[in-house]
Amino acid sequence: MAVNGVLRPGIIQIRVLDMAEAVVHYRDRLGLHEVMTGDDGRVYLKGWDEFDHHSVVLREADAAGMDLMAFKVMDDATLTQLTADLTAYGVDVEDVAAGEQPATGRRVSFMIPSGHRIELFAEMEQAEFHPAIENPDVWPEEPKGMGVARFDHALLYGPDIDKVTDLFCDVLGFKVAEQAELGPGAVAVWLTCSNKAHDIAFVPNPEPGAFHHAAFFLEEQNHVTHAGDIMAYYDIPIDVGPTRHGITRGRTIYFFDPCGNRNEVFAGGYTYYPDNPTRYWTPEELGKGIFYYERELNDAFLGVYT
Repeated sequence: MAVNGVLRPGIIQIRVLDMAEAVVHYRDRLGLHEVMTGDDGRVYLKGWDEFDHHSVVLREADAAGMDLMAFKVMDDATLTQLTADLTAYGVDVEDVAAGEQPATGRRVSFMIPSGHRIELFAEMEQAEFHPAIENPDVWPEEPKGMGVARFDHALLYGPDIDKVTDLFCDVLGFKVAEQAELGPGAVAVWLTCSNKAHDIAFVPNPEPGAFHHAAFFLEEQNHVTHAGDIMAYYDIPIDVGPTRHGITRGRTIYFFDPCGNRNEVFAGGYTYYPDNPTRYWTPEELGKGIFYYERELNDAFLGVYT
């Protein structure tokens, strides 16, 4: 599959209430590599299998949640073209100067109808700690904690998901890999810009800008079990799992950081190709779609977000 245009999720900036506790969670428990702390106190981290300088940014704030999610695009010419396409579509696009985040080139930033800030960027310096390029071992050093390999995707809650879907598909080139009917006129969508089962997902919600979870990729199913052992040992609050999704077919555990933000570890999932039809789930089978083994929804899973 030729990937161009929007390549992949690149950055997520998460609000945390206590930076020291959050760093222990994301660095020592999930196993992200701590890259640096900025002059403004933001902490930058990355997965062991990521080449870019960082993918996760923690910002201390009074309320938990997500500030923004940014996607990396092919090159600066693509960034310029997508900026023009967004503007022509009627989106108010703002420029973010190079260096606003360390080692990162210019970004363009815009609010989508669900109330979330989405950004695009083309350039980021390579991390000092990255997978080997010449004669590469399977990892640069043994993974720590849960051993998450990368920031994989996010699930966001908000209104006007039909408009969000149109923007992502008509302007940014995403595809609807999967969707679920939640009830009359309410459809959740799993969108991909690659050959992953999803790179971002949206669920209808009357409150705009809500953050359901950030997901981190694990290579194998048994790594999900290991992650569960880490959660149990350190008394990390588990929401759901270990289990499996019907939607995407991924293996999963949902849990919370010390600030109440939901995380997910995710392994597997089907390979998506642009000629695939959109898979869909009807309301009576939604429980099985979300949690394949339990075949029923968890009210807290649906109702708790930051």
